[in-house]
Amino acid sequence: MKRMIPTILVAVVAVSISVWAQGRRGAAPPAPPAPLEPGASQADVDKALFAAPAALRNQATVIKWKADFTYDTLRKGTNGLVCYDRSGFPIQPPFAVQCTSVGNLPREAQNLKAEASGDRAKSEAMLKAMEQDGTRAKPEFGSVWYHVSGPDRDHASAHEVTIAVPGATQASLGLPDQRRENGVWIMNAGTSTAHIMIPGR
Repeated sequence: MKRMIPTILVAVVAVSISVWAQGRRGAAPPAPPAPLEPGASQADVDKALFAAPAALRNQATVIKWKADFTYDTLRKGTNGLVCYDRSGFPIQPPFAVQCTSVGNLPREAQNLKAEASGDRAKSEAMLKAMEQDGTRAKPEFGSVWYHVSGPDRDHASAHEVTIAVPGATQASLGLPDQRRENGVWIMNAGTSTAHIMIPGR
């Protein structure tokens, strides 16, 4: 299992090199933005995409969550990334946008349902119960979550990037499961919420 972490790091490095290469002079121009769905607002799409890496923005899918924890698609992309606005939702700051893999939407729907009460303790208890009874949707192993939040868009100070590694432990990945400032570490090791934290993000 310890061989899994080099694979993850190679993937992250490969994406970083790809993003860097796209910005070099002479690189092929990025594909134009995917078209909006009928009735979708460009302002809503632009806001959700604020959390997306620039190189992935044009072809990311954008959705809008509904009160029943389903969603409408505002723009259908092609790169597997999906972005959405959570600003002002229960337990969320006034400005909060997020992007992740399309395959993680069932888990995010559970997050929203658990947070709907507006009580963080109740939300965490509900998610813990799902974890224990096996109904908690797992994120895609190795998928990235991009979060940006703050009092408003111009003062969004929280920029967080995490890598989902559900079930991972220090023994399985060879990474520490305690916070450190000079390297990555696993938070919530051994659970479906396990993810790699990146210092300074």
